[in-house]
Amino acid sequence: MRYMGIDFGTKRVGVAMSDEGGVMAFPHSVVLNTKDLIASLSDLARKEKVGALVFGKSRTLGGEDNPVAEGASACARALSLALGDIPVYFESEVFTTQEAIRDQGRNNLTDASAATIILNSYLARIKNTS
Repeated sequence: MRYMGIDFGTKRVGVAMSDEGGVMAFPHSVVLNTKDLIASLSDLARKEKVGALVFGKSRTLGGEDNPVAEGASACARALSLALGDIPVYFESEVFTTQEAIRDQGRNNLTDASAATIILNSYLARIKNTS
């Protein structure tokens, strides 16, 4: 099954895709967070035959939801419904953008790389628990 990883931001949304077997994630794209976000992401998910979504869980260092968390949760619900109620999972995104910048520098795919880190973390975790 192919997974789509999402690093939700108020201005930009990073997107990663797994391979068809759901083993490894790769940066895909960065989508602007506009009124057309759900339509853009759902079109992409259908085109790529995505079976599940993995959103970054945005939290403070103290473990509380941060201001982005509400938008990410709303986006996850809307996208899941737009795709026929496909499963949505959440994975910690603490420091993923900073890790992506450290690994490659800041560029136009930084948010997609952060989404890749989120998705690879999720895929590794489920592999180790199954």
